Amino acid sequence: MINAFPRVRFIMVRPSHPGNVGAAARAIKTMGFQDLCLVAPRFPDVQDLPEAQSLASGATDVLAAVSIVPTLEEALASVTMAFALTARARMIGPPPCDIREAANISCNHLQQTRNKVAIVLGTERSGLTNDDIALCQRICHIPANPEYSSLNVAQALQLAAWELRYALASAASLPLLPSTEGQPETGDEPAPSEKVQALMVHWEQALIEVGFLDPEHPKKLMPRMRHLFGRNALTRDEVDMLRGLCTAMIKTAKNR
Repeated sequence: MINAFPRVRFIMVRPSHPGNVGAAARAIKTMGFQDLCLVAPRFPDVQDLPEAQSLASGATDVLAAVSIVPTLEEALASVTMAFALTARARMIGPPPCDIREAANISCNHLQQTRNKVAIVLGTERSGLTNDDIALCQRICHIPANPEYSSLNVAQALQLAAWELRYALASAASLPLLPSTEGQPETGDEPAPSEKVQALMVHWEQALIEVGFLDPEHPKKLMPRMRHLFGRNALTRDEVDMLRGLCTAMIKTAKNR
């Protein structure tokens, strides 16, 4: 799948708190997005205000690249699929979906390289108006506690960005887990059988020395121990650590 991340736009309509704008920039950058658009913000220079700069925290490049437009129509001009993110059920308007479904719909829509998706969020106090929602193709909800479903706008944007990243990354077979970007330490490699078997001999000797294993009546203790260690796929370092424990057990038993 051709990189679709640049074709996802996050739109904040009439944001009033600079901190939320900064937090939004950080939220989308952590998920690999970069396009943040503000519609008629309360402060025209919001991206330069100290609170926005502070909460952007490492995403000041996204903050500096913010586009500011006077109307939602202009923000959506190049968008082919827009989702209106709202907590309230609407009697009229586009069909609703949840945020995970929206992410999957977006992923399919972005298969066409000319398509562009937008997530539209309203003002902190009252959300999106019916007129705002009428400009979008779908209404989108974040499943939340029905008794208190109102999320901070930057938090809602973070959740939307995460769902979109997961859907797009999965479709593009991108890694979903962090990488150490290096070779594993030698000690982290699986221990070869000869080292494990030497450990078992040493372990049996130590158990005898401390009186835990009676060699005259061993029962099934050692087979069970072998099964325990075999099931845990010991590394080289772990074998060396347990050999050190055996040595200490034997030394302590002989000095009693």
